[in-house]
Formats: sequence, C-alpha cells, structure tokens
Amino acid sequence: MNRSLILPALCALLLSGLLLGCGKAASDDDEAAAPAGEVAVTTAVPVQQTFHDSIEAWGSAAGDPQHVRSISLGHGGQVTALQVAAGQTVKRGQPLLTVTPDPTARSAYQQAQTALTAARGELARTGQLAAQRLATQSQLAAAQKALADAQSALDAQRALGGGAATETVDAPADGVVTALQVGLGERVAANAPLLSFTPAHALLAVLGVQPQDGAQLRTGMPVQLQPVYGTHETFIGHLRMVGQSIDPQTRLLPAQVELPAAASATLVAGTALDARIRTADFTAWAVPRAAVLHDGQGDYLFQIEHGHAKRIDVKLRSPAGDTVGVEGPLDPKAKVIVLGVYELHDGDAVRESAK
Repeated sequence: MNRSLILPALCALLLSGLLLGCGKAASDDDEAAAPAGEVAVTTAVPVQQTFHDSIEAWGSAAGDPQHVRSISLGHGGQVTALQVAAGQTVKRGQPLLTVTPDPTARSAYQQAQTALTAARGELARTGQLAAQRLATQSQLAAAQKALADAQSALDAQRALGGGAATETVDAPADGVVTALQVGLGERVAANAPLLSFTPAHALLAVLGVQPQDGAQLRTGMPVQLQPVYGTHETFIGHLRMVGQSIDPQTRLLPAQVELPAAASATLVAGTALDARIRTADFTAWAVPRAAVLHDGQGDYLFQIEHGHAKRIDVKLRSPAGDTVGVEGPLDPKAKVIVLGVYELHDGDAVRESAK
C-alpha cells in the first residue's frame, strides 16, 4: 500500500480510539453519580402552618356617604365666581364659590332692618308713656316682645345671607370637592345643592364580589387593599357592608370597606383597588409550590418512603405564594420531593442530591 495513504489511516484510527476512551469515562462518571434506576431529587420537610381563605374583589376608593356633605344656601342667588373644580383637594377656609343673593333675599333683610328700627322706637315711646302712667305694664311688655321678635327676624335674614351684597362659600374642613352641581352665572333656588364635599380621612372602598361568594362574607372581616396603579402600598380595612342584591351594571355583589385614616394620605376618590377579603383561617401542610402536581385524578405530590417515591393525593387549599397549603394524609416524618417530580412515577427509586 502506498505510504501516503497508510499514514493518514493510522492517525484516524488513533483519534477514534482516544474519543472512544473519553466517552466511556464520561459514561462511567454519570453512572457513578446516578445509579441505574434511581432519580436524583431535592426535598423539603412538610410542616403544619396556618393559612387564610380569602375572596378576591375589585373596586375603587370613594367618599364615605356617611361623611359626604352637600353644601347649599338658605336663599336663592346667582353664582358669580367658581374657585374650584370637581375632584380638587382643598384646605379648611379656602373659598369654593361666590354667590350674589337674589333681590328677594335683599328685600327681606331690609324689611327686617326697618321692622327692628320701628320696634325700637315703639318701645321707647311706650316706656315714656308708662313712666307718665299713660301706658300699662302689659303694653310695655308687648313693645319689648315686638323688639325681640324684630331682632330675631333680622338675625335670621342675616344668617340666610340677605345682609351681604355677595356671599363666599368656604371649605368647612380639609377635604375634596367631589362634585359641582352649579356652573358660573347659574341662578339657584334656596336650599339647592351647590357642591358635594368629602372631608379628609373620610374615604371608603366600594367593591364588587362574585355573587356566589356573598354567603361567606360577614361585616367586620379584615380586607387587604392595594392600588392597581402607582404605589403598591397595602392597606388593611374592615368589611362594613355586604349588599343583598346584584348590581345590574357590574353583575357583582356590592360591598363597602372602611379604610384606615392613613389611606387618605395616599388614596384619592376614584383610585382603582384590588382587594382580598379574609374569610377564614385553616391549618394545612406547607410545601413548596413546585412539589404539587396535577393530573386527571386531581392534585398530588410525592414523599420518600424507604428510598422510593410514594404518591400522596392532596387538596390544594391555598395556591398563592411560593409556599402553598395542601390537605392530605402526609407523613410528617417523610420528606416531600420538590425538584425531579416531573420524572417520577409512584414507586420509583429516588436519591437525594446535594442542594
């Protein structure tokens, strides 16, 4: 054979032998690390833990109807200035709007002033006559009463705003103007609502829950709330009201949650909220979420029993979080298989690997 052909053939044969030896060594290492028929797994010890059943709800912050005030005036008039807008936060004493009383209110005030002046003059004359014994004590008492009545009538007209050319409505406290019922230049009647005002620290959460969950709800239950957008600060409130009829628009059961005073520093009326209503506490096995599987028979997990995987059928009660709560006949002394469960069948040999 030609030497130019023999030399490359020998090199190729030598290289094949080296590769075969390396492959065998790698195979031997794998077999030593994982004996045939055993599945390497990691485990965790199951422990009993208290979990909380909860119901999810959705809604928004709103002014507490028990504290919302409708501001009006006891006389008619015309709105001549608007210093605020709906949804605006205001401070105590801040001007909200200005109203010019109608002519009827001004006329009633002036008539009350005239009546008071006349009553004072009549009392003075009756007093002089009584001093001269030309008027009786009953006539003097009647004149005194007429003066008191005239003074009361004038005070009432002044309180109604008839004594001022213009009247400014100020914020009664720190809070939010939740709605405006009038516009600039509009004429309003006596006692007509001008605006709605919600004091600070007077917010509640208006929620909707699935109708089938309503039977589990009771007033006083703790509720965890969190804004949908922006800050992720969490607030704990308490269920104040659960409706008994479904809202025709949302098709949900209405509920109200009383918010803590601190919530008003972060939330404003209309803020979208997510809520979880805690309904009951229960004790279950706490295991890592990755340990729980599901098939046609339901939820299950594996525990190690004498070096083999044993299937345990469970009921998943608290699925939220990295640690979940399950109910089932777990052996508290047997470890739960966490990693490697997807490769297992009931009765497979297992070996704990280093974590």
